Amino acid sequence: MLVTYQIDPSRNVIHTRCIGDVTPEEIAEHFRELEQDPGRPERLNVLLDLTEETSLPETQDLREVKYQLYKFLPSVRFGACAIVVCDEALFGMMRMFGVFTAEYFDVTEVFRAINDAEAWLATVAT
Repeated sequence: MLVTYQIDPSRNVIHTRCIGDVTPEEIAEHFRELEQDPGRPERLNVLLDLTEETSLPETQDLREVKYQLYKFLPSVRFGACAIVVCDEALFGMMRMFGVFTAEYFDVTEVFRAINDAEAWLATVAT
C-alpha cells in the first residue's frame, strides 16, 4: 500500500519502508520517484524496512523487482543492502531476493531487528 523513503546524504543511505500489502507496481513507482529525486546520491546503501509489510511476495514478484532494478541501474549504483523483517516466511523470501539481486548490490543481508541492520550497514557501507 505504501512505499516511503528518506535519504541520508551524509552516509549515502536510503531508508525505505514498505507498509501494508505492497505490490511490484508500487515498488516500480518508488524506483521512478527515486530516479527523479534531485537529492539522490549516485551511489546508495539501502536499509529496507519490511517490518510493517503485510504481504508475502511470491517468486515472480521478486523477479519483477529484479527487472525494475535492472531498468533503474543506469541512474544509480547500490552498495550494501540491509533488509529488516519480522516474519519467518518473509525472512526466507528476502534471502531469495538477495540471491536474485546479487549482481545489483555489493552485499545483502537479512535481519530481524532494525538496530542490527543499522549496525551492520554502518560497518560495510562505503
